[in-house]
Amino acid sequence: MAKRVLVVDDEKLIVKGIRFSLEQDGMEVDSAYDGEEALNLAKNNPYDMVLLDIMLPKMDGFEVCQAIREFSNMPIVMLTAKGDDMDKILGLEYGADDYITKPFNILEVKARIKAIMRRTGGPKEKSSHAMMIEKQDLRLDCDSRRLFVKNREVNLTAKEFDLLELLVKNENRVYSRENLLELVWGTDFPGDVRTVDVHVRRLREKIESNPSEPKYVHTKWGVGYYYNQK
Repeated sequence: MAKRVLVVDDEKLIVKGIRFSLEQDGMEVDSAYDGEEALNLAKNNPYDMVLLDIMLPKMDGFEVCQAIREFSNMPIVMLTAKGDDMDKILGLEYGADDYITKPFNILEVKARIKAIMRRTGGPKEKSSHAMMIEKQDLRLDCDSRRLFVKNREVNLTAKEFDLLELLVKNENRVYSRENLLELVWGTDFPGDVRTVDVHVRRLREKIESNPSEPKYVHTKWGVGYYYNQK
C-alpha cells in the first residue's frame, strides 16, 4: 500500500516541489497551506507522516502539532529554520517526532522521510518472541504499539513508544543519551542529545504518577537512562 503524506507549508512552491518528488517515489501526497486546513485533513485521513512547517497562517505548526496529538500518534516532522534550536525543542515538546531544517535539499528530505517511516511505521518483522511485554503494572503491546499502565491506556507518540520499548526490553541496562539518539532516531538524525531529554521528560509526564520521582524510567546521573520498576 502506498504511503500517504500530508505536506503543510504556506509557500506553495515548496509544497509543489516536495509533492512532485514524493509522488515520483509512489507516495500519495495531500497538501495544506494553513494550519486549519492541515488540522482538518489530519482529522479525516490516516497519514503515514505529516511534514509540518512552523510559520503558518491561522494556526502555527506548534498549535497544529499539539491538536493532532489529542487524537492521533501519526508521525509528525516539523520544518524548522536552520540554527533555530528553540523551534526544534518546542516542536519536540509539542509532540513532534523529528524535525528537518530549512533550507533543505529535496533529496535529503526524501531520504529523511523514508528513514523516519521505516522507524515509525514500517512493517514489523514477526518474531518468535512474545510481542506483549508485561512488567508488573506496565503492559506493552509491541504489535499494536499500545501501552497500558495499571490497565489504563496511555497514548504515546511513535518516538516515545520506540524509546520506552527499547528500555523495557533491556531492563536495568543503562543507555547513554548518545546511544539512545542513535538507536531510536538513527545515525542520519541531525539533532543532538537534547532530543532524548525532551522525549524522556514527555514520557515521564505520561506514565509516571510523580515525574520528579520516576518509578519506571530512571536517570543514572552522568551516564544516561534505564528502565526498572521497583
